[in-house]
Amino acid sequence: MTAKLPAPTVLTGRHVRLEPLAQGHVPDLFAAAGGDEEVFRWMSHEAPRTEEEMADRIGHRLADAAASACVPFAVVSPADGRAIGVTCYLDVSPRDESVEIGGTWYARRVWRSAVNTEAKLLLLAHAFEDLGMGRVTWKTDHLNERSQNAIRRLGAQYEGTLRRHRRRPDGTWRDSVYFSMLRDEWPAARARLTERLAAG
Repeated sequence: MTAKLPAPTVLTGRHVRLEPLAQGHVPDLFAAAGGDEEVFRWMSHEAPRTEEEMADRIGHRLADAAASACVPFAVVSPADGRAIGVTCYLDVSPRDESVEIGGTWYARRVWRSAVNTEAKLLLLAHAFEDLGMGRVTWKTDHLNERSQNAIRRLGAQYEGTLRRHRRRPDGTWRDSVYFSMLRDEWPAARARLTERLAAG
């Protein structure tokens, strides 16, 4: 038995709503993080300096989605309906029951809030419970300690590091740190994340 391919869908929580990414989200996304180098420091592209550059970056994501290379979501604040970030399913293999969560960034004002915890809870629940995945993975720059710590707090396990894996926008090389969570680890992780959201 193989897992299902993820399709564009809406995943709703108390602190965030994940909805299919569209060009209509560009003004909100640029207002949330346009030109913020720290937000995009570890991404594969530099911070968009204009709304047109943000539209171009979103256009690349949507082209990847059209080629079945990813399923991108806008991270939306239910309080005002405005997009505050982006996250994606990547590297999907229904045969291997595996999917990656990545391409994630948020407006700096929601860092260290419930946003990332709930967004990941929604994505993990959908992957394991609705799509039938057996493994969810993450990868990040070896210098991005904030991201690594956030992934560990989800309950993911460190798997290893690929050396000289990707060229950064500035031309230097990054090592990629890999993490994963397996289906049988999900119930305990779900309980911890749900408890954390309730407490915070």
